Amino acid sequence: MGDSFIRPHLRQLAAYQPILPFEVLSAQLGRKPEDIVKLDANENPYGPPPEVFEALGNMKFSYVYPDPQSRRLRDALAQDSGLESEYILVGCGADELIDLIMRCVLDPGEKIIDCPPTFSMYVFDAAVNGAGVIKVPRNPDFSLNVDRIAEVVELEKPKCIFLTSPNNPDGSIISEDDLLKILEMPILVVLDEAYIEFSGVESRMKWVKKYENLIVLRTFSKRAGLAGLRVGYGAFPLSIIEYLWRAK
Repeated sequence: MGDSFIRPHLRQLAAYQPILPFEVLSAQLGRKPEDIVKLDANENPYGPPPEVFEALGNMKFSYVYPDPQSRRLRDALAQDSGLESEYILVGCGADELIDLIMRCVLDPGEKIIDCPPTFSMYVFDAAVNGAGVIKVPRNPDFSLNVDRIAEVVELEKPKCIFLTSPNNPDGSIISEDDLLKILEMPILVVLDEAYIEFSGVESRMKWVKKYENLIVLRTFSKRAGLAGLRVGYGAFPLSIIEYLWRAK
């Protein structure tokens, strides 16, 4: 059987359920795309400004492969964030970076911490990479159960924890005090800031220069309304980003 060539843990993996785009929904429902109100993926309903469409239409070299190091984009992100470009890595959406982090960090059988309810991609990518998941549910007010996280880190020795702030789906923001407590633990902290521009809270991207166990992820999908282009980026300590460049 052909599936005998597939890694055993992947043969048990439930398929990821993707979000259907307008053109697929239009065909299924028999409705025009403009008649469909799409609220299932936290997409920006307005799209990008007209200037973005104009810039995309004027791209000169779309027929050749792009710069693999995304130098111009990383320089622009450095100017926007105040963090030097050598700390920044760009991916095909933050989803690629989540998977890349796991591929570089996790051996099969090692564990991550997930704090539900939250973004489902962390658990899915952990399963793809043969990692285990320890769930530490959030408190009733959707804040993190930091004491329980500390217990799990001490007893189970997980490799990394994935945190979203503002959280998807509830919008809760991780307090600076809670984040600092977790950063003191012997665990890699991946902070997903996909919605940070809507929070009124400053990004923690610059923190990666101080904390060797912190990664901060960002995206153009939400604020910029460019989910279809698949552009994500992250801030990494220099001691970590070197290895992601090798694997990417």
